[in-house]
Amino acid sequence: MTWTAAMRRALAEAAAAGGRGEVPVGAVVVGPSDEILAAAGNDRESTADPTAHAEVLALREAARRRRTWRLDGCTLVVTLEPCTMCAGAAVLSRIDRIVYGAVDEKGGAVGSLWDVVRDRRLNHRPEVVMGVLAEECGAELKAFFRTRRIR
Repeated sequence: MTWTAAMRRALAEAAAAGGRGEVPVGAVVVGPSDEILAAAGNDRESTADPTAHAEVLALREAARRRRTWRLDGCTLVVTLEPCTMCAGAAVLSRIDRIVYGAVDEKGGAVGSLWDVVRDRRLNHRPEVVMGVLAEECGAELKAFFRTRRIR
């Protein structure tokens, strides 16, 4: 599976989340054999759960499916650069790689505002691939927030 194909699936999850009134962020976990182990969109509003970010939900489901919290050999693909919580969850899950689309200059923790995943003090540092379908990922977010601004 290419990162573009995985990101398109994450974009579908983001669009579904946006349709539910959630911030449109989607994530998938791709397994070692290029199979999608889990896919999720943000779900904070409907669950009243501050940790229900797409990345965390996808990591939880992938771990459940693999029956282990160790997601070595897997890749997290997400439409928006992960925040500190999600970057930390990726590190703690031992994910091999994080692939993301749009940069989050206000809260990104995979190279923009912070760089949690490449902190040499941590015992695991996943590879980072950034900018996959960045324009499409950013457009989804911009369209969502444009409808919520007071004019």
